[in-house]
Amino acid sequence: MFNLILFGPPGSGKGTQSDRLVEKYGLKHLSTGNLLRQEINDKTELGLAAKNYIDSGKLVPDQVVIGMVDSFFEQHKQARGFLFDGFPRTAAQAEALDNLLASKQTAIATVIALDVSEEELVKRLLNRGKSSGRSDDADETVIRKRFAVYLAETSPVATHYKDAGKFELIPGEGTVDQIFESLCLIIDAKI
Repeated sequence: MFNLILFGPPGSGKGTQSDRLVEKYGLKHLSTGNLLRQEINDKTELGLAAKNYIDSGKLVPDQVVIGMVDSFFEQHKQARGFLFDGFPRTAAQAEALDNLLASKQTAIATVIALDVSEEELVKRLLNRGKSSGRSDDADETVIRKRFAVYLAETSPVATHYKDAGKFELIPGEGTVDQIFESLCLIIDAKI
């Protein structure tokens, strides 16, 4: 089983690249945001617990999110591997994910981060905001704040996987095809 974490700030191209990687390598795309919404819509026990936290303005605890990831794994036991998008966000989540995967006799093979300058991200997101109608992509101050939060949240996760020898940083600027080719070179060397 090949498990990949794709990192990158908002606007780095994770969504575009995730779709292509899932198609090429036959991975299951595991987005915790989508998973959370699905569990809530399905009114599962974990979904209802998450909804209670969200409705009271609290963050969903790591153990609830890990429970959802575990449930997703159980539903897709025959998967060739998983592409994690937006998870883990903290070092504690990374450790919990590593423990969960170990209990299933697998592990994260690699973490690839898309490196995009703040100025390029601002430009991309402002352009996306014009076409998508997303208010969080229309305000430069909000975009810069999201970038700062991303850096603060993910640097401990990057350190966790750097220490394990599983972290790769690639340029996230260039054409979609160039970035995809860079991703594939790393993945092909690990599979």
